Amino acid sequence: MLAKVKSCAVIGLSSELVEVEVDITLGFPMFAIVGLPDMAIQEARERVKSAIKNSGVNFPSDRRLVINLAPADIKKEGPAYDLPMALGIILAEEGFAFDASDCLLVGELSLEGKLRHTNGILPVAIYARERGIKTLYVPEVNATEASLIEGLEIIPVASLGQFIRHLSGEEKIQPFVAKALPPAEIAEFESDMAFVKGQEHVKRALEIAAAGAHNLLMSGPPGSGKTLLARTLPSILPRMSKEEILETTKIYSVAGLLPHNEPLINRRPFRSPHHSASGVALVGGGKYPKPGEISLAHRGVLFLDEFPEFPKQVLENLRQPLEDGIVTISRAQGTLSFPARFTLIASQNPCPCGYYGDMERSCTCSPNQINNYQRKVSGPILDRIDLHIEVPRVKFEKMNSETLAEPSAKIRERVEAARLIQEERFKNIQTKNKIRTNSEMRPQEIKEFCKIDNQTVDLLRNAVNQLHLSARAYHRILKLARTIADLSQNENILLAHVAEALQYRPKII
Repeated sequence: MLAKVKSCAVIGLSSELVEVEVDITLGFPMFAIVGLPDMAIQEARERVKSAIKNSGVNFPSDRRLVINLAPADIKKEGPAYDLPMALGIILAEEGFAFDASDCLLVGELSLEGKLRHTNGILPVAIYARERGIKTLYVPEVNATEASLIEGLEIIPVASLGQFIRHLSGEEKIQPFVAKALPPAEIAEFESDMAFVKGQEHVKRALEIAAAGAHNLLMSGPPGSGKTLLARTLPSILPRMSKEEILETTKIYSVAGLLPHNEPLINRRPFRSPHHSASGVALVGGGKYPKPGEISLAHRGVLFLDEFPEFPKQVLENLRQPLEDGIVTISRAQGTLSFPARFTLIASQNPCPCGYYGDMERSCTCSPNQINNYQRKVSGPILDRIDLHIEVPRVKFEKMNSETLAEPSAKIRERVEAARLIQEERFKNIQTKNKIRTNSEMRPQEIKEFCKIDNQTVDLLRNAVNQLHLSARAYHRILKLARTIADLSQNENILLAHVAEALQYRPKII
């Protein structure tokens, strides 16, 4: 007998319909799965067989059983097909009157028949809504995640035995009551700007970076507070919008990093990979490409401490994502794209010993060592960083002061006000990827929203000629000046805004 059940394959961050066809016939006893399954799916034969038997249903061990995952030209991976395969076998064997034409099923089975947490539920739910599929059967532990997508009937399944009773009408599983997507809340942060002594100019640069999602590089001697300042940045970042929450949660769902007790990412990510991280770990990839650190930092912060210590080729992989906000990974099986609209915050020492340029401690490095160290980060990468800031050592008087600095909550108010201005500015612009911040502006938006007077044009002309700025750096200065103007609630970019933006450029590119 033949039975068909619909499931879904998650490919990158998108999904494709997979039809699970189960055929049970007389013949030599066998159990085969075809349709380009990976090893996890091949091993499902034992999981499904044990789960069906332990759920009190007969398994056709004495007949020929073939399961086809169609279409056969799409590579299938992961244990999410356990539940639809089990249902197909049960429908073909028991003949339940169940209409599987308007529902999707995903879920991993244990040997006793319970459904385990399954990755990638959110992209499946989005696909079901887009294709007009009304009902989605998911593991009970994934029901909250699936319910983030409105317009679907979510059936939470705890075990295969419960599902069989649902099919027979003995015990109907009630649909999961979807909750409204909760607004992003301001979390309790370990660090607050109020307790960071001194470094007011660095805090100002971090405020600008947070307001416009601009990249920033801090350079200074060991112990000057670079890492502390970077880790305090999340406390001044604006709250996430509902669209940003879904974007980020989708990435973490595919990567299998959603917390089981709270399947929602409503805080801006802060990723800090070690400098020994590989290129694949940073940008994503693998045999079956998965999101890397830059995608996990989407709409948040990627902090690269000890910037020059990262392998040069690994850093070069950041060129295209920093420019486009997306990373494209090509493999023999196909090409996948992951969003990577992150804010890069990097820190470095000025030389191997760390004290080049320090007024209180002599540098022990040779000129050749200093030159080689500074050349570890290429010019094209530095050109894509908007703010270059020196972080000097803090004087004892400031470290010992009892006076608290401006708290993060106060700075966050200004940052959120600037983001609201940007949201209003870009709301009517039609692009494939919605523009949310000043750093994402294209040349046409720069021309429209970054107009400057003749006096400011003269200042920029002199800066471009004297600092040998590239066209990219010129545009980034204008975008940075636009953010500085937004922070001061100015509709127009003034000379002072451009002058401040120029101060954040390195002297030599």
